[in-house]
Amino acid sequence: MRVRDIMSWRVQTLDERADLELAEGLMAVLHIRHLPVVRDGRLVGLVTHRDLLAASLSPLAEPSADQHDHFKTTVPVRDIMRRNVETTTVDTDLRAALGQMRSHRHGCLPVVDGEDRLVGIVTEADFLALAQRVLDRASELLPEAWATLAEVDEARLWTKPPD
Repeated sequence: MRVRDIMSWRVQTLDERADLELAEGLMAVLHIRHLPVVRDGRLVGLVTHRDLLAASLSPLAEPSADQHDHFKTTVPVRDIMRRNVETTTVDTDLRAALGQMRSHRHGCLPVVDGEDRLVGIVTEADFLALAQRVLDRASELLPEAWATLAEVDEARLWTKPPD
């Protein structure tokens, strides 16, 4: 299987001049954690939910509501976005893309063409959905083996590991 088989082709993006309030609002409304940042259709960065949390004003500093709002509406995402983002292509083998995500501890990989134009995104959620489909299909095709696997896994879960 290839990245194209599980990726999202329609991706919400941000212009690098967009403010933090817009990024935060889009993530909340769309229930997403990653927003690619583009300039003329080309990927220039990535803003994650974690980036927004790290950039927010600390409540320990006791900012006023006006200060907090001013901060979120005046700071552009280009000031906090990740640059030199790890990417993948539609033709990348899923195992390679998953390995890339795991080895670098990324929650997503923007999918680009040969000219760094954003064509989609593959996320942890896409891999979880694939795992669900594979597990469901395996339990349908091999119910006896599935039941045995579940018994083995349950026994392993309740066995104390050696010291």
